[in-house]
Amino acid sequence: MRLNELSPAPGSTRTRKRVGRGAGSGHGKTSGKGHKGANSRSGARRNAAFEGGQMPLQRRLPRLKGMARGRHTVARPKNYAPVNLSDLAELFGDTIGLEELRSAGLVRKRAELVKVLGDGEIGRAVNVSAHAFSASAREKIEAAGGKVEILES
Repeated sequence: MRLNELSPAPGSTRTRKRVGRGAGSGHGKTSGKGHKGANSRSGARRNAAFEGGQMPLQRRLPRLKGMARGRHTVARPKNYAPVNLSDLAELFGDTIGLEELRSAGLVRKRAELVKVLGDGEIGRAVNVSAHAFSASAREKIEAAGGKVEILES
C-alpha cells in the first residue's frame, strides 16, 4: 500500500453541493435559497439579537437602574500566595518572614499576601510571620514549639 492508494473510509465523506449550475442539477436558479428575503441575498446575515421581527429580548427587558451608568466598585476577594509547611521545613533559620520566602523563591516578588497552608510537617520550632494561616498549619507550627505572627494585610 502506498500513500497515493489511500482513500477515506466508505461513507465518511460527501461530495460538495454545487449550487447555481442549471435547472437539471436540482440546485439551479435560486440555488436553494428560495425567493427574496434576507437569506437569499449575498452577504446578508442578521445580527445575533434579531428574532424575526419580534421585539428582541434586550429591548423587552427593563434597563437596570444604576447599572446602566456610572462606575461600580466591587469588593474583590483577596488573593493569597500559598506556601506549604513542607516548603517552610526546607528553609534555614528560626524566623521566617516575607523576605525569606521571596529570597527562597517560594513567593513571587510582587505577591502581596501570603497564606501558610498545613500540607506537610515541620520538625523544629520556627517563628513564622505571614498574612494568613490555615488552622492545621497553625496547630502544627505551635505543636513543634514555634510561634505564629499574623501580618496586617
